[in-house]
Amino acid sequence: MNDSSETQPDRSDMELIERLRDARKKMVGEMGKVIVGQRTVIDDLLTALFCGGHSLMIGVPGLAKTLMVRTIANILDLTFNRIQFTPDLMPSDVTGSEIVQEDSGTGRRDFRFVPGPIFANIVLADEINRTPPKTQAALLQAMEEHRVTVSGKTYVLEEPFFVLATQNPIEQEGTYPLPEAQLDRFMFDINIDYPSIPEEIEIVQTTTSAHEPVLEHVLNAKDVIALRQTVRKIPASTPVVEYAVRLVSATRPSGLGGKVEWVKKYIRWGAGPRASQALVLAAKARCLLDGRFAVSEEDVRSSALPVLRHRLVLNFQAEAEGVTSEKLVAQILEEA
Repeated sequence: MNDSSETQPDRSDMELIERLRDARKKMVGEMGKVIVGQRTVIDDLLTALFCGGHSLMIGVPGLAKTLMVRTIANILDLTFNRIQFTPDLMPSDVTGSEIVQEDSGTGRRDFRFVPGPIFANIVLADEINRTPPKTQAALLQAMEEHRVTVSGKTYVLEEPFFVLATQNPIEQEGTYPLPEAQLDRFMFDINIDYPSIPEEIEIVQTTTSAHEPVLEHVLNAKDVIALRQTVRKIPASTPVVEYAVRLVSATRPSGLGGKVEWVKKYIRWGAGPRASQALVLAAKARCLLDGRFAVSEEDVRSSALPVLRHRLVLNFQAEAEGVTSEKLVAQILEEA
């Protein structure tokens, strides 16, 4: 018996869920025309997108991060902008600014707002840690509020709005690392690894030929908005929610993790309540993408790594012994 107090999906929601199940196969097929492998990364990106949660993407240069995001925007018929973050980038370069425009007929001058690249459905913030905190804050405010304020005027961003921020794990000199409180605002931390040898061979063969794949639109902006609303209607039973909360509490030395010696030994601060919310929402989205109507603990577990790894603050001993947040999350899942 489901003891959730959430609104249950109605008939139109069920039809939308069944449509998404079919669309997901087609989306993966369309992505496969351009992106070789990276199935877990693609699943994580789609999950975050349908949850309405922004994401970090961590990977060395040349792993097709921009191509992957641009392809998703293409098959979902969404507008896309890429912002290259640099040390001299100003907040107005992200949000937009007002310029003086003269009417050629009357000679009257008025201010006109010129939207910045943040005005798109999907925004790729490339190397966000290379720009100063003031510019980072402008992006993060837009992510949180889905609007920007310029010269006292507020401009609403078009929905659906989704930000993917990349960070290069090498060459950290001269960067501005995001504080823990700002990292917590990203729903997922998606790590992209090198392809396997067979995958890299296929990548080289396809990208050095004259073939240019033609992509089809699978869904549109209206569908994405409707699916985001449907995600929240998917019921999650109290035991599933309790499991998600216990996982998050297990990362805290002041919570359930305080009973575990290695948690106290390596973790300075654990994940907060926003991580519990993200785990449950992500579980619902994965359930939706699979065309199912009942969220399971396995749905929660499948999102634990991208939800938790950037939210753990490790101490010096963990760094000295080479203990990573990935290892700690894996250990928590093993003992949960």
